[in-house]
Amino acid sequence: MKKKDKFWIYLLAISGICTMLLTSCEKDFNNQDPSEQIPTLQTTEVTSVTQSTAICGGNITSDGGTKILSCGVCWSTNKYPSIADSRTSDDSGGRSFISNISDLSMETTYYVRAYAKNCAGIGYGKVISFKTRGETVSDIDGNVYNTVTIGTQVWMVENLKTTKLNDATAITLITDNYFWTNENIMMYCWYNNDKTKYNDYGVLYNWLAVESGKLCPIGWHVPTYSDWITLVNYLGGDSIAGSKLKETGTTHWNSPNTDATNETGFTALPGGMRSSIGTFSGSVHISVSIACKKFSIN
Repeated sequence: MKKKDKFWIYLLAISGICTMLLTSCEKDFNNQDPSEQIPTLQTTEVTSVTQSTAICGGNITSDGGTKILSCGVCWSTNKYPSIADSRTSDDSGGRSFISNISDLSMETTYYVRAYAKNCAGIGYGKVISFKTRGETVSDIDGNVYNTVTIGTQVWMVENLKTTKLNDATAITLITDNYFWTNENIMMYCWYNNDKTKYNDYGVLYNWLAVESGKLCPIGWHVPTYSDWITLVNYLGGDSIAGSKLKETGTTHWNSPNTDATNETGFTALPGGMRSSIGTFSGSVHISVSIACKKFSIN
């Protein structure tokens, strides 16, 4: 056999192997078992949102009867992201996966959903929206807070944690119910006197501390009734504003919390309250006294 003939035989053989590799999924699809379907999956809660990053993920509830080829999350500023947009590629070995989203723009609303692909096609989870954080601000203790702009207002995303006024005056930690009734001392505590709640829920303050006008960092203030009304009206009224402000998921709120969208990025948590006689009640009540607002940016 001539060398030229051998060359073409080798070339055809290699081409045939490549074609089989490239079209194997297509052949599986064309000869697909009727029981094989596109994957079904859930998009998990968006967490750890910063100015430029977030964490999401997915849970594959069915592989459709065939092998999962790829999975991850896709996101966009459009309401229905697809794998043609920004996306991750994650390990689906355990059916559940965590995705790190990066390179986001500050104070921007994004839409994200999980995806999984098999030979039958691509399945998508529910679309979830989230808003990236804005500028940060520090209190006199050095605690750093993320912020978000909603309409013409700028709000802290986290609850206040300071143990001093912004002029360095100390606030007294009081755990005893009896001493909490003293109206002449500025006091703070943790919900149920449990310091482990500090990172999530911040600190509770008595009215004297709030009334000082120096509880929030300089340039910020405890929101007034008028501030809250402005916020609620901007969000469409009190029947729907709460859903737009609440953190999604059931990490901090009772199940099912299906009304929460947190589309504002405010991430309201059920911080609880302490009464004038020192008793704690209802971690379903937002402690508005420690949600600071920046002075008007108009």
